Amino acid sequence: MPKTFETQYGTIAVSEDVIATTAGLAAIECDGLAGMASRRQVVDRLTEVFGRENPGRGVEVRIAGNDDVHVELFIIVQYGVNIYETAQRVRQKVEYVLAETVGIEVPNIQIYVQGVKF
Repeated sequence: MPKTFETQYGTIAVSEDVIATTAGLAAIECDGLAGMASRRQVVDRLTEVFGRENPGRGVEVRIAGNDDVHVELFIIVQYGVNIYETAQRVRQKVEYVLAETVGIEVPNIQIYVQGVKF
């Protein structure tokens, strides 16, 4: 179910995949992040086999009935970094980029640290 906006020119619908891709690209730019963990392993493996990138990897987006957007990020951090500070930087970056780029406020960004890369 896409997030919709009513404007004077009509209705704009932003799909969950667009939000996930934007959030994934914003998260991967943060220092201390080694990568995103796969949540949909079959889909992610197929994209790897075909040589395509999946910038929405490790991001799950749910849009509730009242247009509340919930974002879950599954991350892998680098060894030796402060995990809490890294997660906070990722949360702030994703929140900022979604507000500036897509125009949505995301009050609920959950971050799950799935691993540490040595």
